[in-house]
Amino acid sequence: MKLLLRRDQKSGMLGVGKITFTLDVRAELTEEEKSHIKKYKLGETMLYERDKIVGGSGLLGLASRFALKMMNLSISVNDLTNGKQVECKDIVEMLAVEEQIKEACETFKAVLTAAAHFGGEEVIEF
Repeated sequence: MKLLLRRDQKSGMLGVGKITFTLDVRAELTEEEKSHIKKYKLGETMLYERDKIVGGSGLLGLASRFALKMMNLSISVNDLTNGKQVECKDIVEMLAVEEQIKEACETFKAVLTAAAHFGGEEVIEF
């Protein structure tokens, strides 16, 4: 598995306003890895989730929960295989998201490696 990352930025309307940083992520998988994802139904497996929880009640609470719901981020195996763009408010947030995605991919690679050894024997030397 290869993780492909592309960092970019875009300006606000008419070139003024806040800059939004974007991170495009996509995994390049081997045919064997794709077959394991299909066989074990791993496509919906969540690799990364960023939730911002808000309180509040009434109409204002509902509006704030809706606005923050739009800012939540989740990345599944399917998202990685198809590619996904993540928008971040600043470079620090983008780097943090990138690091979380890298860690999740390392864990997922371990899952794929384990999936490749079902029905067989693995020898580990120390």
